Amino acid sequence: MTRQHYKTKQREAILSALRKNAGNHITAQTLAQTVAEDGYSTSVATVYRTLMQLEGEGKVHKMPDARGHAACYEYVGDQGDHDEPACFHCLCRECGKLIHLHCDELSGIREHIEKEHGFRIDPWQTVFYGTCEECLAKHED
Repeated sequence: MTRQHYKTKQREAILSALRKNAGNHITAQTLAQTVAEDGYSTSVATVYRTLMQLEGEGKVHKMPDARGHAACYEYVGDQGDHDEPACFHCLCRECGKLIHLHCDELSGIREHIEKEHGFRIDPWQTVFYGTCEECLAKHED
């Protein structure tokens, strides 16, 4: 039995703010601020609860933060489908930058792991941890 979610003003305001930020990663705190700026009163707890529901519905993906800060969320659509090719992510452990990584080479690795090891990777949830180009450059200076 699936749980029905009511179309409250807060839920619609959160969805609207997520749609405005489609393609970007946003924290629950920032999302709550965006909703407030749009004229809707909602608590951060309501935003977190709604994000959990939307994640369960496949409308939002939750991405971890490598530095112990708040996770961020990415709106992926009302259907939960991805029209674009698989997207892996790179997360900088130093600055927290999250990079969308569209790479045909990684698609080959994904296919190899599925075929040879019987394991299907969800590229939208796959994160490579390391150091971004900007942080590497700081260390070289």
